[in-house]
Amino acid sequence: MHDNHIDKTMVFSISDNREESVKTMLKTVYNALEEKGYNPINQLVGYILSEDPTYITTHKNARTLIRKIERDDLLEILLNSYLKS
Repeated sequence: MHDNHIDKTMVFSISDNREESVKTMLKTVYNALEEKGYNPINQLVGYILSEDPTYITTHKNARTLIRKIERDDLLEILLNSYLKS
């Protein structure tokens, strides 16, 4: 028996409002990391790969903010931004 669901591509998309919200939160996290003397890109990559919140500082509530962002949403926004530029 063949499962038809395996042959179909799932569509994933986030709303424009959610995208703007995620971008704003990500910029706040980036700035907080930078203010504390961390390399924001390295720290964010560590967080994305491991989902370990200790990569993100608690300064300016950054750790709480980053945990509000779904990793799928974050990756979609980052890829869209990179590929469209």
